Amino acid sequence: MYTGAHIKLIGKFKKDLKSKKHIVGWREWVSLPDLHIQKIKVKVDTGARTSTLHAAHISVFKRGKYEYVRFSVDPIQASKTPHKVCTARIIERRQIMSSIGVATLRPIIRTKICLADIEWSIEVTLVNRDIMGFRMLIGRQAIRGNFFVDPGRSFILSSEKSKRTKSKIQLRRVEQ
Repeated sequence: MYTGAHIKLIGKFKKDLKSKKHIVGWREWVSLPDLHIQKIKVKVDTGARTSTLHAAHISVFKRGKYEYVRFSVDPIQASKTPHKVCTARIIERRQIMSSIGVATLRPIIRTKICLADIEWSIEVTLVNRDIMGFRMLIGRQAIRGNFFVDPGRSFILSSEKSKRTKSKIQLRRVEQ
């Protein structure tokens, strides 16, 4: 038997399904046009509040009354492709808690992100993620209100899928 509360909840869920929200996988390929990065594999991390980009050789400088940051990015992990040197204006600095519970003061930049044909602006923290599995995390602030995450699927909206992922999918089909 459904109570009034159940009906309200079901009605709200149906409304969300009818909205224009897109479903993304827990991994996707994106581009960062403002930083001239054509593709970078990201982890969509609903446990992280803020998006984070792997950055090395971070240096802060002043141009007029604003602070800027220059940093390098290796968009494809373990690739021989040369790194990209990027420059962006710092919009603020925040204490960010890492996944291991250590707080660090990080520069925050604003940049455009493009997933499939969807482009929007997000805030990104810069930190060295060399030992981590992904060059970029997309946090829940960046996806709030526009996306649902399917944690069981990868590369739903990405136009390019990694060869490793395709082979894993084929392997699973053979084993089943």
